[in-house]
Formats: sequence, structure tokens, C-alpha cells
Amino acid sequence: MFNVLLAEGRKALTGRSWLYLLGGGILFGVTVAYGYATSVEDTAAVTTQVRASVTEEVIRAWMTMHLFSTLFGAVFVAGEYHTGTISRSVLLSGGRGRLFAAKMIVGTVMGVLFGLVAAGAALLSPLVFIPTFADFSPEWTTVGWQTALGVFAVTALGTCWGVALGWVVRHQVASVLIIVLLTLGLEPYLLRAVPEVAKYLLTIAMSSVYLDGKPELLSVPAALAVIGGWIVATGAAGYQLLRTRDIT
Repeated sequence: MFNVLLAEGRKALTGRSWLYLLGGGILFGVTVAYGYATSVEDTAAVTTQVRASVTEEVIRAWMTMHLFSTLFGAVFVAGEYHTGTISRSVLLSGGRGRLFAAKMIVGTVMGVLFGLVAAGAALLSPLVFIPTFADFSPEWTTVGWQTALGVFAVTALGTCWGVALGWVVRHQVASVLIIVLLTLGLEPYLLRAVPEVAKYLLTIAMSSVYLDGKPELLSVPAALAVIGGWIVATGAAGYQLLRTRDIT
């Protein structure tokens, strides 16, 4: 199994897709963080509460990285169907179950990498953007540190769900479209339309973890349970399809 993990790790780092997605996530995070840092118009009358709020929002801006980590997870699996190498991967790994486990483990490790970058950038951004563009010092709070931890968690967990979804969809373009449409379109709309239902959706539950603050959201423990449920359910469906369907 160790050799299978090494092989999948090499696949994850081969090419530049992970770098493109990580770079895209950094660029997106910088853009959103800059927007929050420049949102205060009258910096002369800023209170401690406002400074704390702006600091927390700049940190929270980096939750956008979870979109890119999820995309990586999906492409990591669905890309093999796209290139036609999935059959060879199953053969060399010694079975479908071993390949499924190896991709989930390697995908999780890559998610942790994305998460560490996101959390590190989230903590660095207030030190750079707020004094530069808002002309006051950041105010560090417990909520700010918890938000950074939440950013790390949703980014890492997003990759797990992306890997699971890749096994279900088995098509690279379709996987990307589903993730983007759910994250940026359907689920935010459902939160506005039917919040009592939408709070159980994956990306909405993630917003509870990085402390988005909307009153209709779940508590953090409940949200983590919901996210875990989505990953397990999607992974179980993907594994069943991998076991029973033709992989060519």
C-alpha cells in the first residue's frame, strides 16, 4: 500500500494543475482580502470593535481557497477517466479498493497543504493589507484565530469531498461545473430562499465552520458533522460505483 500511496502522490504533484489551482486560490483570496481591508471609509473614527471586525473579515476572505482545493480533489480522480489511465491505475495499485483508499489519503494530504497555505495567508493578510490600505493596526481576537482555524478546516475537508465527487461523476469537466455551480450559484441562492433547509448543504455548513456569522447557520460541531456526512455519503456512492461499474 505504501508504494501505491507514493505513486498517487507523484501523480498529484505531476504537472501543474495543483500549482495553478493553488495560485488561483491565492489570487482570489488576495482580491477578497484587499476588498475587506479597504472597506472602511473614515479611518480616523475607527473603534476597537471596527478594527476587530475588519481583521476578522480579512482573515475570513481566505475561505475562498476551499473552492480551489475541492476542484483539485475532483480533477485528481476524474482526470484519470479523462486521460484514460484509470484502468492502468487500478491494475498497478492491486485493486479498486486500494486505489480508492490511496486517492482519498493523498487527496487529504494535498487538502492539508492547501489549508496550511490558506490559513497562513489568512493570518498574514491583516498584517499587510490593513496597515497599508486602511491606515490602522489589525485587532486580533479569539474569533479571528478561530476563523483562521475554520479556513484551514474547510479547505482540507473540501479536497476530501472533491475526491469523493470525482469518483461519482467520473468526468473532469462535469465535476468542475458541478462544484462551481453549487458553490457560487445554487447553494447561496437556496440559503436566501429556504435557509432552514440550505444550512444542511455542504458549502453552507462550511460557512458555519469559518464563522460567517449568519444567524440561520448551524453551530460549528453540527456543521462539522454535516460536512462529514456529505463526505462519507459521497465517498460511499463513489466507491460503490467504482466497484460495480466498468472503469474503461
